[in-house]
Amino acid sequence: MTPNALPDNPLLDFSGLPRFDTLMPGDVQPAITTLLAQDRALIERLTADDVAATWENFAAPLTDAFEQLSRAWGMVTHVHSVNDVPEWRDAYNSMLPEVSSFYAEVGQNLKLFAGYKAIAEGSEYAQLSTAQRRVLDNEIRDFRLSGAELPAENKPRFQAIAEELAQLSAKFSENLLDATNAFTETISDESELAGLPEDARQAAREAAERDGRTGWKFTLHMPSYLPVMQYADSRRLRAAMYRAYATRASEFGPEALDNSPLIRRILELRREQAQLLGYDNYAEVSLVPKMAESVPQVIDFLQDLACKARPFAEKDIADLRTFAFAELNLATMEAWDVAYVSEKLLQARYAFSEQEVKQYFTEERVLTGLFKVIERLFNVRLKPDAAPTWHADVRFFRIESADGELIGQFYLDLYARETKRSGAWMDEAIGRRCVRQTAAATAAPGGIQKPVAYLNCNFSRPVRDADGIARPATFTHDEVTTLFHETGHGLHHLLTHVDELGVAGIHGVEWDAVELPSQFMENYCWEWSVLQDMTAHIDTGEPLPRALFDKMLAARNFLSGMQTLRQVEFSLFDLRLHSDFDPAGERSVLDLLAEVRRQVAVLVPPAWHRFPNSFAHIFAGGYAAGYYSYKWAEVLSADCYGAFEEAGDPFDSPTGQRFQSEILAVGGSRTAIDNFRAFRGRDPQVDALLRHSGMITND
Repeated sequence: MTPNALPDNPLLDFSGLPRFDTLMPGDVQPAITTLLAQDRALIERLTADDVAATWENFAAPLTDAFEQLSRAWGMVTHVHSVNDVPEWRDAYNSMLPEVSSFYAEVGQNLKLFAGYKAIAEGSEYAQLSTAQRRVLDNEIRDFRLSGAELPAENKPRFQAIAEELAQLSAKFSENLLDATNAFTETISDESELAGLPEDARQAAREAAERDGRTGWKFTLHMPSYLPVMQYADSRRLRAAMYRAYATRASEFGPEALDNSPLIRRILELRREQAQLLGYDNYAEVSLVPKMAESVPQVIDFLQDLACKARPFAEKDIADLRTFAFAELNLATMEAWDVAYVSEKLLQARYAFSEQEVKQYFTEERVLTGLFKVIERLFNVRLKPDAAPTWHADVRFFRIESADGELIGQFYLDLYARETKRSGAWMDEAIGRRCVRQTAAATAAPGGIQKPVAYLNCNFSRPVRDADGIARPATFTHDEVTTLFHETGHGLHHLLTHVDELGVAGIHGVEWDAVELPSQFMENYCWEWSVLQDMTAHIDTGEPLPRALFDKMLAARNFLSGMQTLRQVEFSLFDLRLHSDFDPAGERSVLDLLAEVRRQVAVLVPPAWHRFPNSFAHIFAGGYAAGYYSYKWAEVLSADCYGAFEEAGDPFDSPTGQRFQSEILAVGGSRTAIDNFRAFRGRDPQVDALLRHSGMITND
């Protein structure tokens, strides 16, 4: 069966943008089954040919076929993450084993492996483009990591592991979302809302009204949870919300949603998978396609960072405890007090509050300011565009060159929903590539397929005031920074000049370097010239006052020592889970976490905290044995931004053009270290990160 046999199935229409307006859960099984059969038939034909493999007769048609499956399944995965209703969850889970099995089969297909090796080892290799050679090198590496060279008797087990891991990761994410949705705290006594900002109160009131109830409803979704922890004077409310959040998807809730057995099983399977490949542990496997060369190198990097941050972190926690006791009458600062005390100390020390700043970051002004930054840096134009979407809140935009040529497009889904997974992320809808002679092309044959991205956040939506008048959404400065971060990922995907899909944009970029563009963009949230154009008070329309910005700037590194140690703690825990931890041994995951905390933490949560059960980055995302990538890439991004600082202008045109051409445009067609050296002219240095974090002393 070919895609044309199901002409009305939107998952099989590759002629343009995804048809989210007509896509239904019932489309998933027939479409994905069709594409899997089509790809298996192609593989059988290509591996049966006696003709020597070449780029055009072997690698190119595989790219064409696999891209169709990737795009269709990518739509399904995306909807599952942003509209996780029962019908879509069932549709996704029904085909997940089939898709996982297919990719495991492909990774172990020795004939496919032999075809790629024949091209790489043949005379054609030298004639291929740099990007094509990089694709081949990556394919060969990935075949080896997928078990292609395993003895035949071990391949079925390796494939079974891959399939089970995919299902466990999906279940981990679903449990976490369901556990998050399962808890609500409805307040009937208005006195318990003391300290809460008006917009948070109004959102809680509207949430209760949607349930047909009076009072104020709070949930564990970030727009509801964070204001309570940061501003609520009610210690009882903060404690209740904190405990619920800290014990999500654990043994303290419904057994069906407990991620504890999933964690141990995932770790067991990853360890077994690594050992089948001949590695001691999963961390060693994880590092093969990354910049970092070894587990000891990463541990040394993290421990060195912890050593530099510790004196600052110790002062941070001492300041918080002293302030809590002296000013807030808290003899003991508990975990549920930390965000509250931090906000109070911030206000006392710098004479402003996050809530005061939030009133200036109205949605439209933030987007206008963000788009201006992109336009000035990269000489492009951003405009509203039209496309079918999965929710009425979703917006769509296009990026054009200065002369009006389409570069790429992106969806923007800003608000939190109960059916949407938590956090913020960027994902690919369509990748840039040179379109060959295929029936399902998205551009004229021989043309360039333009990239399309999804940008997803979980911010507060617009609310109505006490008089029922609609108010625009306002974002905290942290949320603005998050938006810039995810847009940085999007730009990496959208501004690529590479025409080979496997290394265009974010494809083929080492995981511990993929955060470079995203963290780089965060710097612009601290530039006065940017904030002037990006802010307008929700009531007066006035831009952010310079005096308030100066206070924000003075407070930029407030508690940065603690925050750095927190990231080091997560990174070391992740790395050690996947290196020296034996999931079959007597020591528990929580025992290891406690050990890591004794080494690096200055603030230890209660014993009943179940952080691992919600650590979706490593158990349901792509960061297993790679969470350190955030700090590793932050060294790169801070150093890159240092080039603009040295030029004396955050929008210095030659530096911006060089960043675009040497980092964004080349994507994964070169190694990340080569990209960095091409831009910076040297190897990375940690000094800029320490300076930006306020952790360079005169010692």
